[in-house]
Amino acid sequence: MTCGGYAERVTVEPVMPDHVAPMLAAAGAIPAGAGWAFEFKFDGVRAVAYVDGDRLRLLSRNHNDVTSTYPELRELTARLRGRRAILDGEIVACEPGDRPSFARLAARMHVSSPPPALLGSVPVVYYVFDLLWLDGRSLLDEPYQVRRAELAGLALDGRAVRTPPEFTGVDGRSVLHAAELGGLEGVVAKRLSAPYRAGRRSADWTKVPLIRTQEVLIIGWRPGAGRRAGLIGSLLLAVEDGGRLRFAGHVGTGFTDVMLRQLGERLAPLRRTTAPVPDVPREHARHAQWVEPGLVGEVAFRNWTAEGRLRHPSWRGLRPDRAAGSARRRPDPVAPAGGQVRGALETPDGRWRVEAVARGKDQFYRLIHGDNVVDGLVIATLHRLLAEAGVDLADLVEVHEPGPTAGRRGVA
Repeated sequence: MTCGGYAERVTVEPVMPDHVAPMLAAAGAIPAGAGWAFEFKFDGVRAVAYVDGDRLRLLSRNHNDVTSTYPELRELTARLRGRRAILDGEIVACEPGDRPSFARLAARMHVSSPPPALLGSVPVVYYVFDLLWLDGRSLLDEPYQVRRAELAGLALDGRAVRTPPEFTGVDGRSVLHAAELGGLEGVVAKRLSAPYRAGRRSADWTKVPLIRTQEVLIIGWRPGAGRRAGLIGSLLLAVEDGGRLRFAGHVGTGFTDVMLRQLGERLAPLRRTTAPVPDVPREHARHAQWVEPGLVGEVAFRNWTAEGRLRHPSWRGLRPDRAAGSARRRPDPVAPAGGQVRGALETPDGRWRVEAVARGKDQFYRLIHGDNVVDGLVIATLHRLLAEAGVDLADLVEVHEPGPTAGRRGVA
């Protein structure tokens, strides 16, 4: 069998492997040129599914068995009609309108046997984007486009299982823009000729996020006041940076009451009397309740301060699918060079920025949201993109000195 000019290389493994470590994507800019497919990046938790007849086993990225947490995904066994397969994908909970919501998924992630009411109020969908093993054949060494073609042939789409779209022969920037308009997390570019590199992070899969996130370790918390009296007011955070654990600031937004109660229960047995990292500023250490740094969470944030603190972080949820070692400070994105910024406007919260740019004889507008940069815009297109995002250009305020985005061009 061939697909796209590649001869299928069959590796026979009659016994299904017990474990295949998921391949990981490297952060980068949208690749240019031919030879790439683009998929939407969904805001959920990674899971590898092992289907053997009527038996299903779901393993998280850090090898925890989460089968009982998501019982609706047993639909996979019916969809495969007795076949045996190993699948890779993302478990997602959606808001009305099919927009993925990590906050909604957080209500399911820690419940090993969810009651019917929770299954009904927070249903999940498994987006299957890769096929690793099928009926005794390993597909790990096959090119991505061969694996994707075989996956499509399984016709898995149902109520709780979907095969997400892939886009080939297109400009990846248009897919990224579509992801932004749809409220998705970003895009993953996958090299058509690449094998599945189990357990490795590779630029053959390049992730281009629309929001900047960071895994963090919880090292303590401060009590709440007012409406949060008796609950956690804010979490104190740390990341591994330069080979040691360092204080990374605090986060006090993005929580639901359910999250706060769950965090209180999870942190209570981890209490300790001293800070687990040095040099916590006095204003954060005052009234702090310290804990062993064992729980990994995720925050969205704007950038890092010069002191190594997270600027404007917002809590996204605990990450039971991540090990403590994943809480390493991620490198700052590399800003492409070129173009002179003649002026800039920002929303009062700093989330959206518009720059007037001159490059040679060209003059245009640049729209910046997090790490996403859309270049070469005329004023009409700029108005439309902002309007679609619910931002009124008239609400932006002038920035008198160019920020760190000055000189960037292209779409990151």
